[in-house]
Amino acid sequence: MAGDKQGNLSGLSDDEAQEFHSYFVQGFVIFTIIAVIAHVLAWMWRPWLPGPKGYAMLEQGITTASTLIAPFVA
Repeated sequence: MAGDKQGNLSGLSDDEAQEFHSYFVQGFVIFTIIAVIAHVLAWMWRPWLPGPKGYAMLEQGITTASTLIAPFVA
């Protein structure tokens, strides 16, 4: 048994290394899918690149939000 693990720096046998690799790749793919979905949702909520009017729409949104919140804050 000790002879199987001599050649690897990780100390894993070939079968153990392949099993770990498959779990690692599976987790990475799931993480990447979740990250892509999160980025798409963030883009739909507030685009990162300005539109034809620049960031003027953002300022309008802040003004609108402040007028909606003002009665509750004061």
